[in-house]
Amino acid sequence: MIDWGLPESAVAALLRGVGREDALERASSGGGDGGDGAGAAHEAGADRDEVLARALWSVIVEPGDGAAGVLIGAVGAVEAARLLLESPAPATIAAATDGELAGAAAERALGRWLPRRRQSDLVRALESAARVRARLVIPDDAEWPIALDDLGECAPIALWARGEAGLLSRQGVALVGARAATGYGEHIAMELAAGAVRQGATVVSGGAYGIDGMAHRAALASSGDTIAVLAGGVDRLYPAGHEALLTRIAEQGVVVSEAPCGTAPTRWRFLQRNRSIAALAGATVVVEAGLRSGALSTARHALGLGRPVGVVPGPVTSASSAGCHAMLREGPVVCITGVAEQMELLHGGLGLGLGHGAGGHVAGDADGAPRAAPDPDGMVTRVLDALRPRRAQTVDELARAVGESSARIRSVLGVLALEDRVAAKADGWVRCAEPGRTRTAFTAKE
Repeated sequence: MIDWGLPESAVAALLRGVGREDALERASSGGGDGGDGAGAAHEAGADRDEVLARALWSVIVEPGDGAAGVLIGAVGAVEAARLLLESPAPATIAAATDGELAGAAAERALGRWLPRRRQSDLVRALESAARVRARLVIPDDAEWPIALDDLGECAPIALWARGEAGLLSRQGVALVGARAATGYGEHIAMELAAGAVRQGATVVSGGAYGIDGMAHRAALASSGDTIAVLAGGVDRLYPAGHEALLTRIAEQGVVVSEAPCGTAPTRWRFLQRNRSIAALAGATVVVEAGLRSGALSTARHALGLGRPVGVVPGPVTSASSAGCHAMLREGPVVCITGVAEQMELLHGGLGLGLGHGAGGHVAGDADGAPRAAPDPDGMVTRVLDALRPRRAQTVDELARAVGESSARIRSVLGVLALEDRVAAKADGWVRCAEPGRTRTAFTAKE
């Protein structure tokens, strides 16, 4: 068992708060399966520690941290947490992963993780989850969607769910598209969502304005099941204008995130959220998307996972469908014009013959435009997300906010300073205004 530095009564309260009475029951019964007391107690403690270890890792890492996935895959979440709490050296991480995570990679990983290794953050996340009755779901649970395992080392370490977590394992179709949807796009999204739930499928989307919101509403209006995957904590329903809708989804479906409660949505987390939408669904359909729509990143993730992707065409004169038309020209996707074709795509009738991990990516950057990405690992985006235009922040503060080493943050800041996108002040760094960019550009990339 791990010493979490908390009284047992506090640990019990935290576990109950996130719906993990099962671990407590096993602990109090000494394992519940007979056998010698010491061995059963050890097994029961491991159950408790598994939940807390995955909660800790969820708090420490940013979504999609493959290095954490390597370490947890090698030694398990509990032993990985124990190593982290003991302030390991890079050589220790290298030995634990049989050299898969060694040298500079191990140093960078520890540089990301150690600044966030704070008991108070773990407790705060669990208490915040308890306030909104969120359940912590881990891979050993019956509710865990095994489809997420296709993400490999970058799969979520744990999920925070409000609502019926069992829906996460149901077969579903992801309906995604532009925030600035047209009446045409919303009408098609409504028809496809209603048709999907009438045939027993779950509708998966991101809870955003436009196509996402219409897909969720139509699923609920048709008495069907729907899953909203958020980029921030499930206690911070975003966008604020969809608070009522997301609350209803939490009551009748499920709202889920791999980010712990208290986490704010950022551009980087939206892009990582999109990979979870793609993995949860058996097929992804892009209803309406401009060239810079984040819905295209969801489609690219789905193609990379070997999931079929359908695209709804729009008027050739509509900028709102320009991204859809680009995918139809360049990517291995299927044209979808109605519910029947959508369901054939989901059930394999229109399969594309893609194997697991087959590339299939449409050439483009994180915004969906057909050009090379200038920020391949997302670090520029993450640093700019964390910076503020008026309140200066130190390198160490930025490192904790971004989940990266201080050395890496300094490197990125240096590049951004040369581009006049950030400025150094006496007490830290601030973000500079970018010519031609408005505040709405943030949400336009969801």
